[in-house]
Amino acid sequence: MCRSRCDSSSRYALLFFCAIFTLQVASGMHIVGSWNTKDFFKFLVKFGVQKTNPHNQKESHGYIFGNITSRSNVTRPAAFAVLDRGYFLEYYGNRSVANKEKACTRMFDKVSTKAYDEKCFDQGEDFLRKVPCPKGQLCVDEDVAWNVIKHHQFTFIIEDLKQPRFWYISMVACYRDSSCQWHHLDEEMEIDYDIWLVNGSPNVSGYNPFLYQFSVDRQCPGSVYLVIVRSRMYVLPSLCKQDTAELYLVFFLCYVVLVPLQLYAATRQKHPVTRLFTASLLLEFLALCFILIHVLKFAFDGVGVGGIAVAGDILDILSRTTFMLLLLLLAKGWAVTRMELTYKPLVFSIWFLYGVVHILLYVWNM
Repeated sequence: MCRSRCDSSSRYALLFFCAIFTLQVASGMHIVGSWNTKDFFKFLVKFGVQKTNPHNQKESHGYIFGNITSRSNVTRPAAFAVLDRGYFLEYYGNRSVANKEKACTRMFDKVSTKAYDEKCFDQGEDFLRKVPCPKGQLCVDEDVAWNVIKHHQFTFIIEDLKQPRFWYISMVACYRDSSCQWHHLDEEMEIDYDIWLVNGSPNVSGYNPFLYQFSVDRQCPGSVYLVIVRSRMYVLPSLCKQDTAELYLVFFLCYVVLVPLQLYAATRQKHPVTRLFTASLLLEFLALCFILIHVLKFAFDGVGVGGIAVAGDILDILSRTTFMLLLLLLAKGWAVTRMELTYKPLVFSIWFLYGVVHILLYVWNM
């Protein structure tokens, strides 16, 4: 009777364990820092703006707002750019041109055909700001004061009724003169920035905090999970509609119930497979706890706890590699049909390669 219960608890723990493997950690969308114009170019962040709801447009727009000031006197402004992929690729690619005067011209060659400017293109789109902004005042490009979020100097409001889209935020030491030509800002200036990137209007008190701070690619980890347990395929439909934090909470509650059951099964069965799976499960549970702390804090301040998130990622990688070792051993029939493991070098080479690739992909993603 006990063995049957333990097997059942192990099976359901395995089911949820596989499902949560698809989760990723959110990255911060409240950025604070400084940039010196002698570095020429500063890439700040990429942010995914959700699709605008035509029936609730104001509350579903993307908002990029904040303050950009300087501690030194300003003679000419630098450029703060918010661009989608179609304009960003050429703009970014030309940043490395050795002659910075030519680099500025090439970077803004395509952008200038669409970017709004009071003198040069008053029918353009809202892509650029002249920075730094005067202390205690709005940026000079902000011609509609009521459109700016309170206590901030600039606001970009992004609307896309067709699809979610990535926007790339950066600063570059270039300026546009009175004849609408771009030039290199050949002077050193320290610029401080404090920028928020959100999905949903900051002026609406009823926004969902579990969506507000998250880039659209971080809001929903996946759509469908396929899990095979004892020759049966389980299809888990997505539990989220852009609700990363809620999904982590759901899995945390599941783990709180399933992990003790798995520990009980491991103490009663004394089987090497059960113990190896339990070790992997515990590592994943610890990873989930760390990541959940980061995600919940991030949901309210847009920053989170980076160190705890990295610790959670490391534990998650250890859990995944342990689980992969278990699957390889089971595929060889170890501790099921035989206790002797054959082709040990091949099995552990595959396992080692999996771990190395996993770590390299994580570092590349970071």
